[in-house]
Amino acid sequence: MAPAKSRRERPAKPALTRDGIVAAAVAILREEGLRKVTMRRLAQELDTGAASLYVYVRNTAELHAAILDELLGTITPPAEGSWRDRLERLLAAYIKTLLEYPGLALSALVARPSGENYLGLVENLLALLAEGDVPAERRAWGIDILLQHATSTAAEHAEQHSPDDWDALARAVRDADETTHPQIAAHAADLLTGRPEQRMSWGLQVLITGITHTGLPPERNPT
Repeated sequence: MAPAKSRRERPAKPALTRDGIVAAAVAILREEGLRKVTMRRLAQELDTGAASLYVYVRNTAELHAAILDELLGTITPPAEGSWRDRLERLLAAYIKTLLEYPGLALSALVARPSGENYLGLVENLLALLAEGDVPAERRAWGIDILLQHATSTAAEHAEQHSPDDWDALARAVRDADETTHPQIAAHAADLLTGRPEQRMSWGLQVLITGITHTGLPPERNPT
C-alpha cells in the first residue's frame, strides 16, 4: 500500500471567494438544475465544508439572488427600435432568461438581487422610460411593476402543466352556464385565444401605457 501523502505535499486548494462560489453554483444550475444547487452540493463541488460557504453567502435565498444576478449579465439591451419596443424586448429577454431555468423563475419571485448586473438592468429600464418622457416620479414605481409582471409571467410559464389540465380548463370555460356565469359565457372565445407571446406583449404594453398616463399619490412616504 502506497503511503498517504503528507498535507504539505498536496496542492493547495484555491481560496474561497464569493465570485467563485456563485460561478460554481451557476455551473451546477446549468448542468443539474436549481434543485441541485444546495450548500452541500456546492461544498462538494468546491471541496470544502458547507459551513465555510456561509461566510460568503448567508443562506440559499441569497445564493439564488446572486445566481440570478449573474445570469442577468448575459442580457444585452436592444439597440434599435422605439423606446417602447426596446423596453418590451428588454423585459422579454429577462423573461426568456428566467424560463431557461424553470426553478430559478419561481425563486425569482422572492429573490432580491442587488448585484451589478441587476443594477444594470434597472438602469437600462429607467433610461428607456426617461427616453419616453415618462415623468421622473413615475419611473421607479413603473419599473417595479414591470419587473413584477415579467417575473410572475416567467414563473407561471415555468410550471409544467399537462395538456389534460389545459383541456379541463378550456372545457370549463366553454361549458360555463350563462345563467350563473353570464360574463364567462359571453367572453368564452376570447378567454381562450392568443399565443403566450402575444398575451405577454400585450400585457407589457398595457403596463407601459398605464405608467405613462397614471400619476402617483401626492404623498409618498419612504418605506
